[in-house]
Amino acid sequence: MTQKDIPRVVLTPEPLDSRVLENAAVRREAGAVNVFLGTVRSPNRGKEVLYLDYEAHEPMALSQMQRLVDEAETRWKGSVVYLHHRLGRVAPGEVSVVVVAGTPHRAASFDACRHVIEGLKRDVPIWKKEVGADGSEWVNSRP
Repeated sequence: MTQKDIPRVVLTPEPLDSRVLENAAVRREAGAVNVFLGTVRSPNRGKEVLYLDYEAHEPMALSQMQRLVDEAETRWKGSVVYLHHRLGRVAPGEVSVVVVAGTPHRAASFDACRHVIEGLKRDVPIWKKEVGADGSEWVNSRP
């Protein structure tokens, strides 16, 4: 699979493969590739987590995700950035989000990844319900 075949932004119920994105970001012009994996943890806030259930306003989420990737690729010249996020049920230890930034220089790869993940958490309409043995609750608000 070539870089051209891999979409920059994805929302999917399927498991995420960070290696595919990492391999796509490795190229002659990239002196650095940074990979951020967000995983489901348990326990959280002292309670056992059985799974998280992610929902999104998909058209708006994809649009905002693309905006973040475009911003990063514009700000850090010569970069290639990927942002893929799971939807549906994700168990502890599984990857829920992947950000990959291939840039000409090391510092830019870290900065681009941070820009994208912080923007995702702040601006993108993706919500998670935390499910435990004692019930469930929406985390970080939901409309």
